[in-house]
Amino acid sequence: MKSVQNGMNTLTTEITNISQHGFWIYYSGKEYFVAFSDFPWFKDCTLSTLFNFDADKFGNFHWNDLDVDLNIEILENPEKYPLIANQ
Repeated sequence: MKSVQNGMNTLTTEITNISQHGFWIYYSGKEYFVAFSDFPWFKDCTLSTLFNFDADKFGNFHWNDLDVDLNIEILENPEKYPLIANQ
């Protein structure tokens, strides 16, 4: 196994904190707050489900277990993207 060259950042996306109101996702040097009031799919999910997500270099996030897709634009401006799914 070959390691990445020293000094290269290999961790670009992670969930950094969780509260009763939502969670923070760190992506590309910035933290985004994901409020449960705006994104209710996450409110009652397990930690293993929450942490099981994929991210790409374009700022797209996918939670396969929940069938939820978000991106940076949605996280920055949730008011522009009203919920269309029934809860």
